Amino acid sequence: MGKDKLKRFAEVETFNNVIQPDIKNLDSNHETKGFWHIKFGNSNPIILELGCGKGEYTVGLAKKFPNINFIGIDIKGSRIWRGAKTCIEENIQNVFFLRSKVDFINHFFDKNEVSEIWLTFSDPQPKKPRKRLTSPLFIDRYKKILKKEGVIHLKTDSDLLYEYTLDEISSKNYEIINHCNDVHGFIKNNLSQKTQDILSIKTFYESIWINDGKKIKYVCFSGIHNV
Repeated sequence: MGKDKLKRFAEVETFNNVIQPDIKNLDSNHETKGFWHIKFGNSNPIILELGCGKGEYTVGLAKKFPNINFIGIDIKGSRIWRGAKTCIEENIQNVFFLRSKVDFINHFFDKNEVSEIWLTFSDPQPKKPRKRLTSPLFIDRYKKILKKEGVIHLKTDSDLLYEYTLDEISSKNYEIINHCNDVHGFIKNNLSQKTQDILSIKTFYESIWINDGKKIKYVCFSGIHNV
């Protein structure tokens, strides 16, 4: 492991906006479950980004919506370090980062505690559809924490994951709120100005993919509690 990564691991331990639970105790509920309003010091809506990487989307959303609380979740502490450090440097108060696998999400959030979930450039898992973050396995986990009117956003460069998600939405009769197969192209004009503004946030790798000619897809849906 490189010196820079070791330095980040050590530094992230000191950040008060990062929660790193002991993985040995993840068979039980974490102390934050049901009490995120205390961590944030308010009862504002909570939005999660699952598999947040360096937190670019979490931070970008938090800047646009200071009256909403955001939590970026990723298993890699060296990735979380970047987003958490940016929030400290820029005094962004409405963000926490949680180091955990998405599989354990129900140990950290209570029923109706989450308003929205963002899935940004998730692994499409070409050989393991069950592990896709829009598979029935994960949707069932989201049901246990998402408000009844809550929504799920998927932003992806993967045709496979985009089409799979649309098929799941159709087969389960979920409600599509928005979808677009080229969010940075002319088709984006079908989206509201607010949605276009949100989707204008770009991660580092997203910018590279766009320059390489890849189209970025987006779908927003709700109604998972109706099934």
